[in-house]
Amino acid sequence: MKRPLQMLLLVLTGVGLLHASLFSDLYLRYVKEGLRPLLIVSGVLLVLLGLAGAVLDRGCEGHDAQGEASHDPRRHAHEGEHDHAHGHGQAHGHDHSVAPRIAWLLFLPALSLLLYAPPALGAYTASRANDKAVKEQKRFDPLPATSPLPLTLTQFTTRVQQDPQRAIKGRSVRMTGFVTPDKRGGGWYLTRIIFTCCAADSQSVKVRMYGTAAPPADAWVAVTGTWHARGALGTRSAEPALDVRGTRRISPPVNAYTDDLPLMPS
Repeated sequence: MKRPLQMLLLVLTGVGLLHASLFSDLYLRYVKEGLRPLLIVSGVLLVLLGLAGAVLDRGCEGHDAQGEASHDPRRHAHEGEHDHAHGHGQAHGHDHSVAPRIAWLLFLPALSLLLYAPPALGAYTASRANDKAVKEQKRFDPLPATSPLPLTLTQFTTRVQQDPQRAIKGRSVRMTGFVTPDKRGGGWYLTRIIFTCCAADSQSVKVRMYGTAAPPADAWVAVTGTWHARGALGTRSAEPALDVRGTRRISPPVNAYTDDLPLMPS
């Protein structure tokens, strides 16, 4: 790969990062929201490095052209020695003047950020990812009187398995997530994928749905219903599950990779 193409690769990678983090929300498919400033700074630096390298190379080319027009015998002697060493290196298969051909593959991720961003994580990943462990909670505040009560999947699971007051019993709740079919068939889970840092360390939290046919896999839905009585409520034997009373298709929220109440796109 020639030097100008190396500079172009730097610029394309920087522009791709800026496209994903500054001009769109694509970066949220891969990393947590808090990393956005670092991605923007990285994109700007890559663009500046590529442009600066291109400018410096042009300056060097102009300087070399002027040098070739001169007739300094010492310069020609030095070039002769350099050419001899260069040829000697090539004879031994050690020419480092160009990058290896495999370097062309570096253009693929740079162009993908601009032309075709990899799809968001969904049901396929959730069915194979580790379930996020719910932290032990000692104290529970009284639930608001709102009905249906908006809860995250983690809040619902914690109430079902740890609340000694069993305040969730009989309460109508509303939760949002995407659909993950049960690998065993005949059912589905409401799911959220959670990033600790990035997509590589993602974990999932799932709540089993009963009483309704499964919507299409990866579809985002808002679900209302009541706890599906299985196991002793307020203990680990209780299943985090819902008797569904209603489902509604929704757009994927901006904060899709957290287990927070959804922030819908404006």
